[in-house]
Amino acid sequence: MKSKLTLICVLISVLLALFGCASAPEQTSIKVSCDEFMNQQQISRQVEVAVGDSFTVTLCSNPTTGFQWSEWAQISDQTILQQVTHQFVPPEAKGGSAPAPGTPGKEVWTFKALKKGTGTISMEYSRPWEGGEKGAWKFDSTVTVK
Repeated sequence: MKSKLTLICVLISVLLALFGCASAPEQTSIKVSCDEFMNQQQISRQVEVAVGDSFTVTLCSNPTTGFQWSEWAQISDQTILQQVTHQFVPPEAKGGSAPAPGTPGKEVWTFKALKKGTGTISMEYSRPWEGGEKGAWKFDSTVTVK
């Protein structure tokens, strides 16, 4: 009886250790800084995700300049990819003080892979009013869903 109890405890310990070592799926993320856009006004990236996975696109943004990214990404095939969220993330305070005026923040989009296939997402950084500068920066990504 004691050996059976010991065996059960060992098995439970092994199973707990195995499940504890299993890692959560890695969140796919694309990030583009202001410096990258200053060097190249149109940036393209490729990404692969699995059906059902989500991924984020984070782009530099500074609304104090009058520019803003498209609220909704242009998606080539909405049966493959879906935009879930879009939000502006203000610059972080450093050293306990507020960021200097004009410090850029980020805009973050979350997309979900709906089915296998390949699609593209595109965004433009523009001044949205009539006569405002359009497409100062452009971002696109080819997304392969497996």
